Amino acid sequence: MTTLATRIETLGDRILEVVDVMGEFALLGLHTIRAMFRGHFPARETLVQFNSVVVRSTAIVTLTALFTGMVLALQTVVSLTRFGAKPYTGSFVGLAFVLELGPVLTALMVSGRVGAGITAEIGSMAVTEQVDAIRAMGADPVQKLVVPRVLSLTLGLPMLTTLAYILGISGGALIAQQYGITGNFYLQTVINVVTIPDVFESLSKTVVFGWMIATIGCYLGMRTTGGTVGVGQSTTTAVVTASIGVLVSDFFLTKFLMLV
Repeated sequence: MTTLATRIETLGDRILEVVDVMGEFALLGLHTIRAMFRGHFPARETLVQFNSVVVRSTAIVTLTALFTGMVLALQTVVSLTRFGAKPYTGSFVGLAFVLELGPVLTALMVSGRVGAGITAEIGSMAVTEQVDAIRAMGADPVQKLVVPRVLSLTLGLPMLTTLAYILGISGGALIAQQYGITGNFYLQTVINVVTIPDVFESLSKTVVFGWMIATIGCYLGMRTTGGTVGVGQSTTTAVVTASIGVLVSDFFLTKFLMLV
């Protein structure tokens, strides 16, 4: 009987802990939105973070999108050739990349690079009491640290995803030409199948992904304790949490957009 009561108590404590974390995360999101519209907007820091998010992430996004598009086209053209449907390679690659692969893979790559960097940077400031020093000077650490990162990643991820669309489809065209599909025909099949609403719906998901990745990184960074070990643990947790969040939210966002 005592063992059962202990298990129930432990389960209750964990549920309360999860609810507490979700509440703190929601409050940070609301505080961030309010801080965006207050005075002394950190424009310079936002530009610095935007450069870190967009410009310095183009290399990894380029490699990921290009080679994913190439291998997707390779697998597709070989498989469709068996059924005499090789001309539909461009349609398949275009739809797959615009609807799912482009936004999700870009978000995962950025989560590993930028999300981890945000957590490590703010976590280091937290364990060295720099965040407390900002509060002691009368400044708002959310406005100074969180707003530039959240805003930059929220606006920058759709741009990186657009780049991924172009590179992924272009990589597919390179492979398709090796199997007798001309570049003009390949591009025409993509244009005929992928519509403007498809592109906007896909990019709208990346706005949510960007906000979520940045907010998770900032939240875990500001809660970091325990010195360098704590920074490492927070960074790992941020990457795993953000990656799972991207995959889970992608399903629900896709389902919602299909119903709208």
